[in-house]
Amino acid sequence: MGVPVVTGSAAPPRATTADRRRELGACLRSYRERVAPATLGLPDRGRRRTPGLRREEVAVLAGVGLTWYTWLEQGRVTASDEVLTAVGRVLGIDAPGVAHLIRLSRDGGPAVGAAPEELAPVLASWPAHPAVLLDAR
Repeated sequence: MGVPVVTGSAAPPRATTADRRRELGACLRSYRERVAPATLGLPDRGRRRTPGLRREEVAVLAGVGLTWYTWLEQGRVTASDEVLTAVGRVLGIDAPGVAHLIRLSRDGGPAVGAAPEELAPVLASWPAHPAVLLDAR
C-alpha cells in the first residue's frame, strides 16, 4: 500500500467543496465532543448520548439556529467567517484553529493525501512504519 505522491509538474488534486464541508463538519463535531458542559456553566441535565456539548447548546451560545448548525456539521451549508468565529469561541478553539475552520469553509485547496514530489524519498525511507504528513491544514 503506497502513499499518493504528486509527480512531475502536475498540480495536486483539488478537494471538492463537498469534501471540505465534510471535513469542516468532522472538525466541529470533534471539538464539540471535547467541551464539557460544566466548563461553560451549563447545568448537568442527565445522561448524554455522546460526550461534550449538544448541537443545540452550541447553536444557542453561538447565536445561530439549531437546524442551521446541524446542517453546518453535516456539510450542507457554508458559514461566514463571523459565524465560524462565534462557533469557535463557544468551542474554545484558539485563533489558529478558527483560521483552520475558515480555510475549510473555502473552496479549493489540495486534496488530503496529496504529498509534494520532494517528500517521496522521506516517505519511502520508512517502509516498515506508517507515516502521516501534516500540512498547514
